[in-house]
Amino acid sequence: MKVWLGRIALVLAIAFLVSTFINASWIAPEPRGYPRLIAHRGVMQQFGSAQGCTATQIEQPVNDFIENTVPSYQMARRLGAQMIEVDVTPTADGRFVLFHDESLDCRTDGHGPVRLATLAGLKALDAGFGYTADGGKTFPLRGKGAGLIPSLEEGLAAAGDTALLYNLRFDDPAAADRLVDALKAAGRDPVASRDAFSAPESALTRIRAAWPKAWAYNDESVEACTRAYLARGWLGLTPDACRNGTIAVPINRQWLFAGWPNRLLARMAAVGAHVIVIGPYHDGKPVGLDLPEQIGDVPLGYNGAIWVDDINVIGPALKPALNKRNPVEEAELAKTLEARRAKKARD
Repeated sequence: MKVWLGRIALVLAIAFLVSTFINASWIAPEPRGYPRLIAHRGVMQQFGSAQGCTATQIEQPVNDFIENTVPSYQMARRLGAQMIEVDVTPTADGRFVLFHDESLDCRTDGHGPVRLATLAGLKALDAGFGYTADGGKTFPLRGKGAGLIPSLEEGLAAAGDTALLYNLRFDDPAAADRLVDALKAAGRDPVASRDAFSAPESALTRIRAAWPKAWAYNDESVEACTRAYLARGWLGLTPDACRNGTIAVPINRQWLFAGWPNRLLARMAAVGAHVIVIGPYHDGKPVGLDLPEQIGDVPLGYNGAIWVDDINVIGPALKPALNKRNPVEEAELAKTLEARRAKKARD
């Protein structure tokens, strides 16, 4: 019995050494280039739970920017974003606006579904009407978002040569066809611009038909690639689910990913896959980076994408020269970050 146990232990030890060697990050070539910060909705107000109306759950604002607006995109660029995530919704008159929710009731002074409103009607609304940090006692952004719900074309102009990640808030193939036509009419080539698309599969099918080489994914495909790699990566295998796909690596679970970072990056590059570092994975809820110290958890030399919830914090943390805050603004932000850390610790 002892002999067999010894043999089993030896086999396991050899298997461990082999797995360690074939997944050694230092053997893979050093990645070239720099990480790409994806600014979630541009510069946005931070909120607590993702449930319900998030505009009623924001932190006390340290700036006046409203998500998915031209000023928020422009500031995200100045804060170092190499890609901006924008939420695309169709309107009743065949146009597209950049707005997250299906309904207008949460964030604006309008009512009803966005898709039943015309572009002119949406332009008459206040995009900052519903934001409150104290349960409705005050509304610090009310009146500051008048006319700021942007059309797709306005968003493209604001982005300039910065890449966009179009988060399609619809699953209608016909609407996807109209979006393809709108981007082509605007002269936007998503492949040349290094843009990306996140959408339900029914819409992605039309996007892939128009631009086969564009980065296109949905939550299900990301989960499939990530889970498959966690199961097979330690065997030195790159799963078929990752071919031309996307893998998400939480900063608090990096140790689970075989060959992280260099070996994993090389494997994904070999199959045309994209890598996104996301914030701490907690209770099944993927989030973006929103604390300055989190950028220190990203390995040096990493050249994939980083999902950022608070570009106002993360951009200057990565590149201090981008920090243009005065001492008063720094003090206010410091208070906000301490409260944010305390909340995360409680959660």
